[in-house]
Amino acid sequence: MTINNPLFIFAVITIIWFIPGIIVRRYNEFKQIKRKEKNQADAIKKLYPKAKDLSD
Repeated sequence: MTINNPLFIFAVITIIWFIPGIIVRRYNEFKQIKRKEKNQADAIKKLYPKAKDLSD
């Protein structure tokens, strides 16, 4: 594999092009899942508020 080989150059450019996109996509999916879990937890918290302590 040398720098003059067109298949090698094609593979390198393809890897350089797609790797950042894959990393960004995974990061955004992770953030979206965390955001969805937080929203779900907030919604459940609204439905079932914490009972006030009535032991007087």
